[in-house]
Amino acid sequence: MKELLTSIEIFLKGSDFYRGIRLTFAVITPLVVLNFLGYFEYAPAIAMGAFLNAPGDIPGSLKRKVNAILISTALTMLITATILFCKPYLLLVIVALAVFSFFVSFISVYGFRGSMVSFSGLLAMVLAFAVEKETPVDILSHVLLIGCGGLWYLLISYLFRKLSPKKDEIQFLSDSLTLIGEYLILRARLLTKKSKRHELIQKAFVLQSQINEKHETLRELLLLERKRSGRSHYDEKHLLIFISSVNIFELIEAKHLDYNEIDRLFSDRKHLKAFKDLNKVMGRHLMTLSELLIQNDKISDNDTLIPALSKAKEAISKYVEDIQLPKAREGALALRNLYDYQENIFDEISAIRRVMANVKDASKVSLKRQNTSQFLTLQEYRLNVIIQNFSWNSTLFRHALRFTVAIIFAFILGTLLDIRNTYWILLTIIVIMRPNYGLTKERSKERIIGTLIGAAIAIGIVLLTQNIIVYGVLAIISLTLAFSLIQQNLRSAAAFITINIIFVYSLINPDAFQVIQYRVIDTIIGAGIAVIANYTLWPSWEALNLKNVLVDALNKNRTYLLATQELYYDKNKNELPYKLARKEAFLAISNLNAAFQRLTQDPKSKQVEFQLIYDMVTLNQTMVSAIASIGSFIINHQTTPASKEFDAIVRRIANTLEASCSILKNVQADCETITVDIEKAQEKLMETYRSLSRMRDENIQNGHTEIDTETLHNLQEAYLISNQLIWLKTLSENLRKATSKYQEVL
Repeated sequence: MKELLTSIEIFLKGSDFYRGIRLTFAVITPLVVLNFLGYFEYAPAIAMGAFLNAPGDIPGSLKRKVNAILISTALTMLITATILFCKPYLLLVIVALAVFSFFVSFISVYGFRGSMVSFSGLLAMVLAFAVEKETPVDILSHVLLIGCGGLWYLLISYLFRKLSPKKDEIQFLSDSLTLIGEYLILRARLLTKKSKRHELIQKAFVLQSQINEKHETLRELLLLERKRSGRSHYDEKHLLIFISSVNIFELIEAKHLDYNEIDRLFSDRKHLKAFKDLNKVMGRHLMTLSELLIQNDKISDNDTLIPALSKAKEAISKYVEDIQLPKAREGALALRNLYDYQENIFDEISAIRRVMANVKDASKVSLKRQNTSQFLTLQEYRLNVIIQNFSWNSTLFRHALRFTVAIIFAFILGTLLDIRNTYWILLTIIVIMRPNYGLTKERSKERIIGTLIGAAIAIGIVLLTQNIIVYGVLAIISLTLAFSLIQQNLRSAAAFITINIIFVYSLINPDAFQVIQYRVIDTIIGAGIAVIANYTLWPSWEALNLKNVLVDALNKNRTYLLATQELYYDKNKNELPYKLARKEAFLAISNLNAAFQRLTQDPKSKQVEFQLIYDMVTLNQTMVSAIASIGSFIINHQTTPASKEFDAIVRRIANTLEASCSILKNVQADCETITVDIEKAQEKLMETYRSLSRMRDENIQNGHTEIDTETLHNLQEAYLISNQLIWLKTLSENLRKATSKYQEVL
């Protein structure tokens, strides 16, 4: 019960519910105020204008938000006017539908914000069919009132932002900490769940993509606004939490372990239990901190982290006692490296705790403005983005064509069959149809189930009461909840939207059951058209669209590797370029993971060479983790100078990655010539570790059982660098073989 109440509290205090209240206020206020003043005839159009232009109000910088709503307002006015003037002429209205469907849906090439503006335009196109205006004066008046509604919503959005300026930041920070906590727990399971690793790794792909999406939005919210408006205590607090969350994410990525090696070293899983438990404790703690951020509550003094960390440290000694040196050395060093990374995560979580405990005493963040701007990946809004995508090779171009055909077919079908509310079918297509077949199918299912649930609830309420006051109250509540949930849970949102529509219509038309019947039937027809269109009309199967994403991931991995090499030479000078390369590599692998997830949603018959593609995605992911492991060690430890053998192997790996890119692009690779014998370099690198191990064995034999910090760090460095580099070399070679096969087959 307590968990349920906590979940409800977090939802009510979150930015999603706040967004739902904002939209409801913007829609309901004109209806109430103008009715009170005796001008209710103007209210529906203004309310519609506010409703239509709300989608563009997504988290991000104020400037981009204002621009999106203004563009959306102009677009909805243009589309509404055109459709209303063309409505009496069937041929003209079909042409208008075709033009708007294609070009407005094509605006999605401008990213998520562009897709929301596109959705507003398409929504205006469909809802124009629900408007009965015949004379030019009535039409123009209606369009101007829609424009007023858009500007009214912009004003409300600005005022709500002023009332709670950090709502979105807090929500995204909270979401980020929750996802990272889940990721840590998943990593704990990967340590010991040998039989479930394939399934868990696929879940890890999803979490990585989600975390990267949150971090990208946070960069815009925190860094872009910080540049323009200066800093406050809360800005410092949120920025510090964000930086720690990025560091934790990198540390988790840095320990994407060679699980075959872990299985070899630790056949007895009891030696891994303390490390698994520590991951779980830290993961749950991050999830608790995420809740406290939303609740704005004090942090409990009951810290479970320190005991769990102590047990992990003790587990290393226990392992050495059980196995005995020198046999235990390799496993002990692996555990020591694992402990060090977990201790670094512990430090970052402790930093978040300190910041949340006392914002006014939070440390100042020293970031130069020119440095922060380099971490921003902002959507380009130039015309050349449209031109570049105006090609048959563009997934979004084909989606726009497919979407247009589906809309025209649905409209003609509704007209020929004289369906009462054809625009409900069109509305269903707009809401659920996506470039990817799997996502469209999933959204269709969620939409239909949600509609049926909403219809069932509405029937139950109608049977219990015939009170229009109850209908009005439920219409308002359901509208708020629908828009609070629309980005998180389509099924629930569809249920509340259905309830809202039914009760709004019931206020106008007493026959609620007829409304429910048409709503369900039209939703099923629209969903069916969307799914069939996605499957049959110029489909975009992910197996055939992965090449560019793969090339980008390979290039970013190569750049990340070379930046790590430079970091080894001069940590202070090269840390910023390293972090930029790290960010780009993480985003590239996130895009690759997202593409793979879309592949898993395609029909089985279209998942060509699924295992090969899975292997390539996993190899790329593992490479990023291995590089991050080296970089993380360099940043957090005092290291010895890089050897020429290190450089030679890094160059070989970089050349192999470049060769893989060239294979995918069908061009000749222009790789740097390496004169060093790689096998000898590899052997010499391993010999450094063996030499240190022999020296340590001699010390033990002479009675020096205690190891000093410098010797331990040198052993850790030699073991980690040699093993990770040799592993990276193997991974890169396997990746080249896989890309060759992929190019041949596909």
